[in-house]
Amino acid sequence: MTQRVFQLTGSCNNYPWGKKGKESLAAQLCKKTDKNFEIKEDEYYSELWFGDYPDYPAKVLETGELLKDALDKNKETLLGKKVIEQLDSQLPYLPKILSIAKALPLQIHPDKCLSEKLHAKDPEGFTDPNHKPEIAIALTPFEVFAGFKPLSEIQPVFQNVPALQEFVPKDAPQTWTDDILRQVTRNLLKAAPDKVKSVESALASTPKDTLGKQVYILELLPRLQDQYGATDPGSLVALLCMNFMMLLPGEALYIPSDGIHAYLSGDIVECMARSNNVINSGFCPPEERHDLDLFIDTLSFEAHKPEDLVLKHLQSKKGANGKTKVYNPPIREFQLFKTTLDGGEHEVISSSEGPAVLIVTKGVGTMAADGKVFRLEEGTIYFVAPELEVRYDAVDGLEVFLVVV
Repeated sequence: MTQRVFQLTGSCNNYPWGKKGKESLAAQLCKKTDKNFEIKEDEYYSELWFGDYPDYPAKVLETGELLKDALDKNKETLLGKKVIEQLDSQLPYLPKILSIAKALPLQIHPDKCLSEKLHAKDPEGFTDPNHKPEIAIALTPFEVFAGFKPLSEIQPVFQNVPALQEFVPKDAPQTWTDDILRQVTRNLLKAAPDKVKSVESALASTPKDTLGKQVYILELLPRLQDQYGATDPGSLVALLCMNFMMLLPGEALYIPSDGIHAYLSGDIVECMARSNNVINSGFCPPEERHDLDLFIDTLSFEAHKPEDLVLKHLQSKKGANGKTKVYNPPIREFQLFKTTLDGGEHEVISSSEGPAVLIVTKGVGTMAADGKVFRLEEGTIYFVAPELEVRYDAVDGLEVFLVVV
């Protein structure tokens, strides 16, 4: 008989933007389950992955078997009809915990059509043919650059700071359009390092009243320079053209395919469609940047205000006792549920058509599912097959994130 609920271990990676040693929540949660994982105080720990994607795969705790291999053995039971027939017969989402100490690369994720082309042309650089829309839920205060500011906020800064005017096309209309913003972004990203340095110097000496409510530009500029130097054009694009946002724990962001973003600091739960495709343009060494024309031509201009990117979390009918919120991005691959319980409380989560993966981020308790009882504590990760109801019982408070098709 196939085991339908089983515990997983995740994989932790070491990108230099991660938090160091035990400061990293990703590393702490990884260590809670994987007793062989050692946290080194001089090492950066950036992400804990716990899906079936091959780069940093989850494993079945009891056997050490790759999650993908376990799923492939019994797809009908563990993935279900919907995933087999509609979602490529594999786990269609990729959940993670991120611990961020400095800016991630300025990036976009290509949509499905472009991903298919890039994967066919460069399968090593673009390792799958899928799109990668994603959500990020703050576990601690979370800073992020995401989407473009309203044009009415971008244009005056370029008009009022003389050093920026050369990046604006000479035939630009009196009122900017998205096409002008695309050209400005292209000019900024293609600026020579010396030019970026001189412009940042001029920007740093700009009077505060010139920037109005965007005075935060002057506060963030030295911080970004400290992280990536004074010649990285990503700083100019992020500060001058993008929304800067601070999310509090529980607040969430939706990043669509082709949406420009760069996470800056904090700890988050992140979930995306099953892909690792990314196009970088800044906040990374020049040799790690992709073709800038490809990046700029791919940009989406759907969102022009911070509130357009915020993903509201609503009370979910999936939780019988009203202790569960749902984050529901406008994609078919997944929904994410957050259950918060005080000591002695319980919640029942109704069954779903597709498979679920959950992680405990706070507290201690138990989970009853498929006729068995499983221990829950910080860092525990479980796979739950389709058509199974689960019940959480909190001993000392409990916070559980569950992602499901």
